[in-house]
Amino acid sequence: MEVQIKAIHFDISDKLVAFANKKVEKLARRFEAITDVEVNFRLIKPETAMNKEAGVQLMVPGAPDLFASKTADTFEEALDLCLDALERQLGKLKDKK
Repeated sequence: MEVQIKAIHFDISDKLVAFANKKVEKLARRFEAITDVEVNFRLIKPETAMNKEAGVQLMVPGAPDLFASKTADTFEEALDLCLDALERQLGKLKDKK
């Protein structure tokens, strides 16, 4: 599985990269069909509360790409919300097969 992490409008910290990798690996262990993951962190201008957005795209062979995007106070919280939404999507996909 290949993981790409991108930061838009800010410089990403090593701590955030490590957090994202850990969370994505955990999801990939539960759903082994995932081949690629793309994580985008974006700082929404202007500087206000709830200005950190995370978007996650999962590539699963034989299925359409799965995507979730959430906004929160922190990037970690936004990523957690995205992964929760993607877990539900993966569960539905698994039920269909």
